[in-house]
Amino acid sequence: MLKEVSGAVFAAIVLAGDRSARDELRDHSGVRCKALIEIDGVPMVRRVLAALATARRVSGVTLAGPSEADLRTSQPLADAVDQGSLGWCPPEETPSTSACTAMAMLPADRPVLLTTADHPLLTGEIVDTFCSASLERDADVTLGLARYELVHEAFPDMKKTVLRFRDGDFCGCNLFAFLTPRGREIAAFWRQIENQRKKPLRLIGLLGWRAVIRYRLGWLPLDEALSRLSRRLDIRIRAVILPYAHAAVDVDTLSDYELVQAGVAAARKS
Repeated sequence: MLKEVSGAVFAAIVLAGDRSARDELRDHSGVRCKALIEIDGVPMVRRVLAALATARRVSGVTLAGPSEADLRTSQPLADAVDQGSLGWCPPEETPSTSACTAMAMLPADRPVLLTTADHPLLTGEIVDTFCSASLERDADVTLGLARYELVHEAFPDMKKTVLRFRDGDFCGCNLFAFLTPRGREIAAFWRQIENQRKKPLRLIGLLGWRAVIRYRLGWLPLDEALSRLSRRLDIRIRAVILPYAHAAVDVDTLSDYELVQAGVAAARKS
């Protein structure tokens, strides 16, 4: 566990590369990369960067992607990179390898916050809450979750991948903290599972058939699942349950985009 809890400041990495050459949402929006899709006139990635800029727990941000050609289509992003106020590295083949490349640019003893460019409702408050809670865990890696009932109440029409444990149903928040050099080694495991991120049962299957049976029956607690995974990887993994429904909102599909676009526009006008 990090000892300097009160003063620890995170370096942030924002994954901003595209997963595939074809993307329905990107094609619909008419932009070169998903990160530059506008929500109420502001590109998603710039909304994420604005949230990180207001977070007290973050100092220094690196964009992992988009490509340099795509980056240059956004003058504010290009200027920030050229002036040195924003770090950048080109995207790798997968999100996990992009994260590894970006983390290798940072001091090994620096805690790292990892998030994504398609997280337009992220706020500095969410970031600070997650980072502060992560530092209080006896962990190498933490992941942010929100209770599904909270998310569903706020966004009843949004389809979410749900992790169903004995102690509750949860949605991912695209927030991860790598608190120790050991924690950064989880990237090798991440490469094995990143294509299964929308398939909870396959992820649980990595913990063994007993865990699958208990999960299917609703008997597997979240902490036990993470403890099993921690033992398998020899890395301490803990969850941070966030009290914000919008922490679990990312824009993956056209329907997500339409819901978030309408919500942000309505909030601005109210």
